[in-house]
Amino acid sequence: MADTLLLVDDEIAVLRAIGEYFERKGYEVWRVGSGGEAIDAFQRIRPDVVLLDLHLPDATGLEVLERLRQEGAAVVLLTGHGDIDTAVKAMQAGAENFLTKPVDLSHLGAVVARVAEKVGLSRQNARLKMLDHERASLASVGVSPAMQALARQIQLVAASERATVLLTGESGTGKGWAARVIHNLSPRKEGPFVEVNCAGLSAAFLDAELFGNEKGASTDATERSAGLFELADHGTIFLDEVGELAAELQPKLLNVLETKTFRRVGGARELTVDVRLIAATAHDLVREVEAGRFREDLYYRINVMPLFLSPVRDRSREDRLDLIKRILADLKTQLPGCPTECTTDVLDRLLSAPWPGNVREMRNVLERAMILGRGHDAISFEQLPPDLRQRSPTDRRYQAQPLSEVERQHIERTLRHHGGNRTRAALELGISRATLINKIKQYGMSI
Repeated sequence: MADTLLLVDDEIAVLRAIGEYFERKGYEVWRVGSGGEAIDAFQRIRPDVVLLDLHLPDATGLEVLERLRQEGAAVVLLTGHGDIDTAVKAMQAGAENFLTKPVDLSHLGAVVARVAEKVGLSRQNARLKMLDHERASLASVGVSPAMQALARQIQLVAASERATVLLTGESGTGKGWAARVIHNLSPRKEGPFVEVNCAGLSAAFLDAELFGNEKGASTDATERSAGLFELADHGTIFLDEVGELAAELQPKLLNVLETKTFRRVGGARELTVDVRLIAATAHDLVREVEAGRFREDLYYRINVMPLFLSPVRDRSREDRLDLIKRILADLKTQLPGCPTECTTDVLDRLLSAPWPGNVREMRNVLERAMILGRGHDAISFEQLPPDLRQRSPTDRRYQAQPLSEVERQHIERTLRHHGGNRTRAALELGISRATLINKIKQYGMSI
């Protein structure tokens, strides 16, 4: 795959000259003219290198650099002759290099190539670590024959590079985790993994989000924008809550799956993509088909490789115990000084709870208990939520929090933990930044 370069400069002539030079070198080049556009473009495209001018119409280069560095960008600066002091500050803030204008293109090309190589090696190392993590995660998915069978199924599905996958199961059972494991164990692991939640989004917004739009396609489309299918080329796209996909978008999804082609909103040119689709739903899609809310042909097209993730309450006691231990071990690195053991009676209570929110709810409860138990050797009843603390193992009148409230609290706590940084919070939550923003709006959060 070609290295990707994002050019940020408000001079059109500079964008054209530098962009054409790097395109001749084989780079995929994206051009923007402001700091705001640069941040939005980086979040969507995730380029290998950002070439940033220090003088922009809407923000200082240092402000934009700081935001881009928070997103993990590798930035090369272009400065004027009088900007050396500022450039030094920028290097201290994390820029990879800086060059003064007018710039020698061959020298600029060599600098960008070195940065791109460094980024490539870093990403390869991260992918190898992720692969080891996913293999370990899969190996410890559960101890029962049923869960071990699921692990084998995931490995077989991952080895099939093109077949679409449909993950089914209640909310919180780990469908997003399974999608990422499948991608990271697949031949497409070097490519992007792009996630979008179809729930709660308008058809028009999701259309542009998935397929992109051409300049002028709508009042908001002031520039050409790549869609998520385009960004997922040579990788995997994960459509969560696919059962919520608007009826008018279902034919477009079917078409791109069958023909590997699509058009941007407002565009006439057919674009070709090589993408594997993984879809997930908590709905019974057969019933949705029978009710006329989901296309039958699309259902069969996405249900090539079905995988079911069982709710926690249906898993064996051994699997639930293993899950609790794995969650505590995972949280240990995030919550130093907090207990990672449970008293015997607490463990019995956790094992007997019905967990309507499944793994997500269990993780939420354990994280809360660890925080409240800081400084203690083990989690005790006092650190459990009141409804779980008061419930006896055989009492079926247990009233769980609504799943939406569990999710809202968990998102809010994660955002606070990361000082409001949405990108880092989204990474920890295992969702895309766009999905997190939608959740923040959905729950009316002010963070």
